Amino acid sequence: MAETTTSIDVSGEMEVPPQRPAGGQNRFSIDMPNLPSLSNLPTPLELIHMVRRSLRPWTVFFNINNFKTAVSMQRLQNRVTRNLSFFQSNYIFIFIVLMIYCLITSPVTLLVIAAVAYGCHKIRYVNNNVNIAGYSMSPKQQVIALNMVAAPLLFLAGAGAVLFWTLGASCFVICLHAVFYNIDAIVTEENELFLAQVV
Repeated sequence: MAETTTSIDVSGEMEVPPQRPAGGQNRFSIDMPNLPSLSNLPTPLELIHMVRRSLRPWTVFFNINNFKTAVSMQRLQNRVTRNLSFFQSNYIFIFIVLMIYCLITSPVTLLVIAAVAYGCHKIRYVNNNVNIAGYSMSPKQQVIALNMVAAPLLFLAGAGAVLFWTLGASCFVICLHAVFYNIDAIVTEENELFLAQVV
C-alpha cells in the first residue's frame, strides 16, 4: 500500500497582542471617545415644554366628583393603566414641581447643582480642548468629568435624600390619583385613542 503525504501550508503572519505599559494600565479605565452620545436626550427645558403641550386640564385632573373606589380588581387594574397613560404629562408635572420644591428647601444641593450647571455652560461656551496629565479632553469629555466630580459633592449635600423624598412623594400622590380617579366618567374606550392623538 502506497503512503500518501499531505502538505499543509502554515505560512502567514501572526499579530502580537499589544503590550501594556510597565506601570500597568488600569483595567477599569474608561474609553472616553467611545462613550455613547447623550445628544438625543431632551434637556430639562425641552422636557418641561413637552409636558406643557400634552397636559390635561387641571379642572379635569382634580375633579372631586370623579374620585370613586373600583368595583373589582380587574376594573382597578384597567383604571390604573388608563389613568397612567391618559394623565401621563400631569404626573410628570407633579414630579417636577415636587423636585423644584425639594431643591428650594435644600439650599446646599441647589448651590452645587447651580455651580455644575454654570461650569457646563462655561465649558460649552469656551469650547476648547484642555490638556490634563498629557491627555487632551474635548468639551464633551470635560462636561462628563465635571459631572463625575460633582456626584460625590451632591451626595454629601444631601441630594440622595432629596431624590428619594421626591420619588416617594410623587409615587404616593400619583398612585392615589390613579387608583381612585374614575376615568370612565370622562373617557370611554372608544374615544380614548382619538383624544390621545388630538392632545
